[in-house]
Amino acid sequence: MKNLNNTLPAEKLTVVENAIQNAFNTTTVEDIILLAGGLSASVVFKIVVNGQQYVLKLDSPGIAPKKYTCMEIAANEGIAPPVYYLNKEDGVSITGFINNMPIQAVFTTPDMLLPQLAKTIRRIHALPPFPVENSLVNTVDGLIAQFKASCMLEGAFFDKLFAYYGEIRKYYPWEDADKVSGHNDLNPNNMVFDGEKIWVIDWDAAFINDRYVDLAIMANFYVTTDDQESIFLNAYFGDSINDYNRARFFVMRQVCRIVYAMLMFKLADNTKPTDTRHNPDMQNISLNRIKEMLRAGKLSLASYDGQLLFGKGMLTEAMNDLQSSRFAFSMDQLKNE
Repeated sequence: MKNLNNTLPAEKLTVVENAIQNAFNTTTVEDIILLAGGLSASVVFKIVVNGQQYVLKLDSPGIAPKKYTCMEIAANEGIAPPVYYLNKEDGVSITGFINNMPIQAVFTTPDMLLPQLAKTIRRIHALPPFPVENSLVNTVDGLIAQFKASCMLEGAFFDKLFAYYGEIRKYYPWEDADKVSGHNDLNPNNMVFDGEKIWVIDWDAAFINDRYVDLAIMANFYVTTDDQESIFLNAYFGDSINDYNRARFFVMRQVCRIVYAMLMFKLADNTKPTDTRHNPDMQNISLNRIKEMLRAGKLSLASYDGQLLFGKGMLTEAMNDLQSSRFAFSMDQLKNE
């Protein structure tokens, strides 16, 4: 049996014991293991109670919601793991633990994998309306404003990038009424594959949003060619897909790359070693090479170098697409709709 005093923050011990008692009618924990790899401010553990594995998540205390949370709605539909305990006021949740395996071990080619990812997004977007709706454009504007105020990276590259964003901001249909329940952070760390089914975890960023956000974020991690994009979008939209859908998707990919870069830079600014100056050089940055280094364990997104380089890689990819003829065509589609 594990002594929780040796593992948990002292201020969380009582609320965790209360959570375990309420969920399982015991306070005995057979094992507790810190789960590494997350980038959020939450502390996440795997616990074993009565021989079964669960996920214990500790957040900052919040206000008790008047309605079901986004995570509970997704769990009720079998998209998120089951919820055994949730107390937002205490910042404690206990959910099912999924033994993860590499999804590419089963879906070995993009032709096999991408339709499964699109199907997962369709299931999320078919969920009952979430109780939260935020302004996407205000979120993007706020992140860019914070980055500019930090003065951590400056120069002609960034001036040009934000000029392109200014054009997007003017013509993208931010207030389109076609909104869906969105996860808004569908990166590979937030999808768990049990060998048969994809489960989606970490619903902290979920709210009612533009459907193209989830599509763009997923694509930024899994779609690398035009043929793969066609497979992915056709699986989501079916026969109804048109040039306007493709234009919205393409433009949103750039917005989401900018968002992820701003988040990475914010993390990097906080983890920067003392007396280190941020390197503003954007030459010879390859996102594919950065991803290879991450997969090989030569770089970590938990480190300053990993955060800075990944953010730069995202912006390099965005700049390449923003300067393309397809971006000009896509913007014409948005302007003329």
